[in-house]
Amino acid sequence: MSLLPKIPAQGIHAQVGPVLFKAGCPDCGARFELSAGSLRLAIGASRRTTFYSFTCPECEAAVRKPAGERIVELLTGGGVRTLRLHSTV
Repeated sequence: MSLLPKIPAQGIHAQVGPVLFKAGCPDCGARFELSAGSLRLAIGASRRTTFYSFTCPECEAAVRKPAGERIVELLTGGGVRTLRLHSTV
């Protein structure tokens, strides 16, 4: 699944609306758009512990996907709430 922001076309006097992210559910296969408030981003110390999550609006499954650097950049830039995970070591 790719997570891409849907940003409205910008004109000289265009108003910027909320950013929507295209997503899909691996359980039911539904495709949809989610607002920043529907997503959560957790940033850990490694690739394994950095992920985003959401609830599928169709089947209500909890979805968790890995988030690489580009996805983290897109989500944080789009206003997604972020949790930074700290190591206990």
